[in-house]
Amino acid sequence: MRGIVKIAIVAMSAAFLAAPFAVTLNTTTQEAAATPEVKQEVPDNPSEHEPPEQPIPYSHKLHLSIGLQCSTCHTDPAPGNLMTFPATSTCMSCHVSVAKNTPAIQKLASYAKSNQPIPWVRVYKVLPGVNWSHRKHLDAGMKCQMCHGQVAQMERMSEATSVTAMGVCLKCHMEHGAPTVCSTCHSWPPAN
Repeated sequence: MRGIVKIAIVAMSAAFLAAPFAVTLNTTTQEAAATPEVKQEVPDNPSEHEPPEQPIPYSHKLHLSIGLQCSTCHTDPAPGNLMTFPATSTCMSCHVSVAKNTPAIQKLASYAKSNQPIPWVRVYKVLPGVNWSHRKHLDAGMKCQMCHGQVAQMERMSEATSVTAMGVCLKCHMEHGAPTVCSTCHSWPPAN
């Protein structure tokens, strides 16, 4: 009888602790489904770019479909030039129990156990001589999908859009009334 009582207590505790996450996840997913799709503003890359090989397979499509937002994993520290990759602990906050027996999550857990960051491969790179800031674009109301495409549909992240082409940047700046003088994006002498 004691064993049954212990099992019941553990089951009720687990349900009690999981309930807020289930409610939050369900609410977030419903809100995400209700939000209008953000239009991609920049053209696709003229040539296909293969997604780089990442240390751990990661599906933006899967993770965004359960309600995660870009800012959950990618922060924009000062001065705002590069978005960060998620800390290993951020991934492990869910994966301590979700899919924990898969090879990918076991590899993730080994990074966490050794206090190592995941060595993600950056997909987009700012070209030398260009001063660029995510912060200024986000403050101006730009959404991630406007430049990076429909990331929520990507199993593997690739350079799907041509955000490193000067003509694309100028066209977008003109359409949104942003400055188009050279010094907006380039300094002299070059900072890089």
